Amino acid sequence: MKNNIHQCNILQLPKVHDRAGNITAIENNIHLPFDVERVFYLYDVPGGEKRGGHAHKELQEFIIAVSGAFDVLMDDGKNKKIIHLDRPFIGLHITQGVWRELLNFSSGAICLVLASHKYDEDDYIREYSQFKKIKNG
Repeated sequence: MKNNIHQCNILQLPKVHDRAGNITAIENNIHLPFDVERVFYLYDVPGGEKRGGHAHKELQEFIIAVSGAFDVLMDDGKNKKIIHLDRPFIGLHITQGVWRELLNFSSGAICLVLASHKYDEDDYIREYSQFKKIKNG
């Protein structure tokens, strides 16, 4: 797991503006660097709560604040970085091997996650101490 936070990128998605509203479409391997195998979203997150708190061995994610705002803390075992997401046409690509936590959800925030793999519990690293041990060899 040699990936680091510097390989994670903020990507701007196409936004088509119309007087009746905006639309953003996302296509595999055009707007994302992977094929989407799973989609899920987080909502009604109580103030002060965190989500995430894990890393993946193989799975990549693309995270979008489709409504409201929240922060994403990324950690590669050496470096940490917080990205604030608050626009539905901006997303954060998180590579495998990066610890992530979602924090500071605004009221009514909705977090959309596009994932490169189907759910697989064996792909998760849920203990930070284990994550650090793996990253340090």
